[in-house]
Parts: sequence; structure tokens; C-alpha cells
Amino acid sequence: MAAGNETSVMQFILLGLSSTTEIQVFFFVLFLVVYLSTIAGNLLIVVTVYVDPHLHTPMYFFLSNLSFLDLCLSTVIVPNSLVNFLSQSKTISFNHCIAQLFFLHFFGGSEFFHLTLMAYDRYVAICNPLRYTTIMNRSACLRLVILTWIGGFIHSFTQALVIIQLTFCGPNEINHFFCDVHPVAMLACSNISINEILLMANSGAMSVCCFLVLSISYVYIIFTILNIHSTEGRWKAFSTCASHLMVVTLIFGPCVFIYMRSSVTFPADKMVSMFYTLVTPLLNPIIYTLRNEKVKKAMKKLGQRKLSFEVMYLN
Repeated sequence: MAAGNETSVMQFILLGLSSTTEIQVFFFVLFLVVYLSTIAGNLLIVVTVYVDPHLHTPMYFFLSNLSFLDLCLSTVIVPNSLVNFLSQSKTISFNHCIAQLFFLHFFGGSEFFHLTLMAYDRYVAICNPLRYTTIMNRSACLRLVILTWIGGFIHSFTQALVIIQLTFCGPNEINHFFCDVHPVAMLACSNISINEILLMANSGAMSVCCFLVLSISYVYIIFTILNIHSTEGRWKAFSTCASHLMVVTLIFGPCVFIYMRSSVTFPADKMVSMFYTLVTPLLNPIIYTLRNEKVKKAMKKLGQRKLSFEVMYLN
């Protein structure tokens, strides 16, 4: 135990989603099935894009990186939750809690920036098709993806740093199934008014920047699509953006609801958090593959190649 103004809480207790054993078992099965499906779906996209040379384009490179981020985001939360569902002791050390909070916002923030980058990619492809390959060349794509990761790191480092500055002397029960800024900040013994402003300013700055880039990109995209004379061409251009818009809505909506406010909890918080940490990483590969014939064909080829290899191996 530390003395004075230093943090004396060495571990937290995650209250989870329910205290009833039967409901906890239900959530364990649900989380396990969804997580395994998330791993399979997102890994399939990453492998398919890597293996098929026809998918070695900026759009699919960004899609594979999005799948990797979804996989990482889900992995930060779900394995620890699975253990807690079946464990009597639902404790998490202070350092582990801060680490979970950091990586949650690292991958989540990177995904925010990455979706914004994908909107810019669609803008260039639709509004400047003749210059697309020049602007979105391989080195430019790599640099842009690295920038999204750097943006996610700065965002998460700031969030974690603000939380570390707080003093925790008890209670230590987090009313959540993972460590996040608001549930943890509510347990602080010190005044958190300034910290709340910093947290909201950080999340707000990221949200506003991403929203502006997304809005401007899609305003230009919509005007360009409306000026396309061919109905088939207009539909093709729109369909390339529809999947992205669905994913943006699924992620931005819940995150704005959770983080663009002070450290107050609402009954819906846990369900909303479950949606963007568990359901959205599962839905993203489904949304992109179901609406993309090129990816579906590449996956069929991958399956046929695997089948041929197995037949050769058995013979």
C-alpha cells in the first residue's frame, strides 16, 4: 500500500455483465462463439488479400489492415472477459488494467483514423480516377497506414496518461466487463474535473477531425456520383462506398455515445460497449465480403487451392 497522495489500489474488481452464474455461462458461450468467428472471418480476409495478386490494390490493402485492427481490438477485451465469466475472482491488476485501456484505445483510435483514410481512398478513386494509381501508390499507402497507427498511439497514450495521473484509494470495483476511461476514472479519489476535460478534448479532437475528413470526402463523392451519366456506373460507384459507410456508422455511433461525455454511466453503456468491441469486429468482414464479388471469388479460389493441396498431400 502506498501512502499520501499516491495510488493505494493495486488491483480492481471487474463486476462484469451479471453476477448470476447461469447468465455468466451464457455470456461465456456467446463471447467464445463470436470471438472464434471474428478470428476466422478477419484472418480469412487478411490471408485472401495477401495471397491473391488481384487484390494487391490500395482498397484491399486497407481492408486487410482494417481486419487486422478488428482482430486486435477484439483480442484486447474478449480473452480476459472469457476468463472472468468462469472465475470466482474477477480481479485485474492496476498495471494490467491500464495496459488494457491503452491497447483498447490504441487499436480503436487507429481504426477510427483508418476508416477515415479509407474514405479518402474512395474519394480519390471516384473523384480522381485517372490519378488514382499515382496518388495512392504503394509507398503512399504504407505511409498513410503508419500515420493511422501513430494517430491511434497518440490518442491512447494521452488517455492512459490522464488516467495514471489520478489517485485511487478505494473503492476498487469497476462496473464494467473491461477497463475503460470512464468506469476507471469514476473510482478516483482525486478531483477529476480537469482530467475529464482532457479526456473529452482528446476524444473530441479525434472525432471532429475524422468526421470532417469523412464528411468532405463523401460530399465530393456524392456530387461526383450524381454527375455520372451511366446508371450502371453510378450504382457501381455507390456500392463501393456503401460497405464503408455501414462500417463507419457501426463504429462511430457507439464510440461517440460512450466517449463524448463526462464520466457518468448509463444502463446502456455495457451493451453499447459490447457492440463495438464484440459485434462490430465480427460484422465488418461479413459486410465487406457479402457486398464484394471480387473478394468472394478470391476466397473461393483460396478454398479450391487448399482443397487441391490436401488432395495432393493425401495421394
